[in-house]
Amino acid sequence: MLYRTLKRMIERGNTYGMAEKLDIFFAADKLTEAEYQELTAMLEK
Repeated sequence: MLYRTLKRMIERGNTYGMAEKLDIFFAADKLTEAEYQELTAMLEK
């Protein structure tokens, strides 16, 4: 559920501070490595 919410936020352009949030969620094992990589790739576009 967290993954879908973060993906939707990125798609809508709500990216302010998102890289830091993704790092924190990944470090806390709230995102898998595959999800983390996909979301960070979306931020780079």
